[in-house]
This record gives sequence, C-alpha cells and structure tokens, in this order.
Amino acid sequence: MLTELGGKGGCLCEPAKSGTLRCPLIVRPTSEDVITGHLFGTLQAINPRWWLPDFLNHALGVERFRRQVFRKLRIVLWQKQPKFPRWLIPWDEGQTEVDVVITWENPPTTVFVEMKYGSPLSANTTHNNGHAGYPADQLIRNARIGLYQCGCYQEAKLFEFLPRDFSLILLSPKTGNPLVERYRDLGKFRESIPHNGRLATLPRTPFIGEMNYLVLLNILDSNQRFMTKTEQRLTDQLNDYIQFKLDQLISKQSDN
Repeated sequence: MLTELGGKGGCLCEPAKSGTLRCPLIVRPTSEDVITGHLFGTLQAINPRWWLPDFLNHALGVERFRRQVFRKLRIVLWQKQPKFPRWLIPWDEGQTEVDVVITWENPPTTVFVEMKYGSPLSANTTHNNGHAGYPADQLIRNARIGLYQCGCYQEAKLFEFLPRDFSLILLSPKTGNPLVERYRDLGKFRESIPHNGRLATLPRTPFIGEMNYLVLLNILDSNQRFMTKTEQRLTDQLNDYIQFKLDQLISKQSDN
C-alpha cells in the first residue's frame, strides 16, 4: 500500500514498471493478490461483528447472519483445497486455491470469497474447458468444492459429521455478474453439477452472492462509530486504498 499510494517503499526501475523486466518486488497495478491481502489483512484486525454479518447479508440479499461472537473465527488467504474426488466428475482436476476462506463454529460455517479486480471470472479451469458438457467457470468449481468440503455430498465415510453451512461470495469492482444470477437458481445450479444426485443436502438458500468494493466500504463506514480508535484508523486507511485502486482501474480501462 505504501508503495502504491505514495511511493514510500522506494522507487522501481523503469524496465520493471513497463513489464520488460520481471521484478519479484514490483507491485503490479492489476494484481488481485495485492488488494486481497491488504483488504482482508485489515479486516482481520477489525471486530467481525462490525463487518462480517453485514458483508454476507448484503452479498446474499437476505438477512441470514446476525451480529454475534464468532467462535474460532479464521480468515485464511489462498488456501489450497483437497482435490475434488474423481468419481464425482468426468475429468481430472487439480487442486483449487480459494482466495479467501472464512470459518467459524457457532454454527459451523464456511465462506469462500472469490476475489476479482482487473479480470473477469475464468470461463475455463485447468483440465476442464466444458468438454464434458458441464460449465467450467471458476464460480461453479468453487461452489462444488465448497459443498464437498462442507459435507453436502452423500458418500461412505469412516466418521460421519453434520454438514457445515456454506456460502460463496464474488467480491469485485462491479456487481451484476450473470453467473451469480444463474447459479442462484437451484434448478440451473444442480444441472451444472455432475452427479448432482449425490448432493444429499444443500445449505440454506441463497448461498451464492456478490458484492462490490464500494458497498463493503459503506458497510465499514456505517459501523465505524462502534469501532475502537485503532479500528477506525484502519478503516480510514482501507477506504483510501480501495478508492485509489478503483480510480486506478477506471483510468486503466479508459486508456484501453
């Protein structure tokens, strides 16, 4: 953030800025990882009571989550998920790395957040270009993997456990992604999942949603009066950074 906002981290050479030199220290303007790390690194330091329920409720469009003490709350970035079972899909699939995984235990809940900044959702994923007759985009892949990890598939297990609640949120500069609307329709969602008859249960609906960065900033701003001075300062800094990144994105799009 210091490098991007004010050059406080030092200067980068011109070849690195232009992209002709692959510099490992460069903060690339289009990097989704940079904005993901700063955004959720800051949110981890703010009491989740003041952002997490509102974030999920706004993204899903329903009042599903309440303000509470989130027991055993964890926010993990870029978490690799176990490979999806081969017997549930007609293609070989590698590991999936989820941008943000949020979990807590009262009740047992898992949230996947797919982050987008300067690029759209991928229409195809590794080893799957839709050749098997099912959608191959990032959103349906993350949904399918999340449901499996949360115990929604029927299979023989050594130890049984109750399914976890699950939500999948697309966080991007703009809302209105057609894939989100498509997969919120349970009929279309099931049609997009191989062996959907193995889905013994589904989370409370809707469990797929989306939000843009400005709405998240508004949530933080509306709850700022309840925060500590430190949290308020962090919120102000985050607001400055996200606004800077959105302006940067608009400028880049206008240049193109």
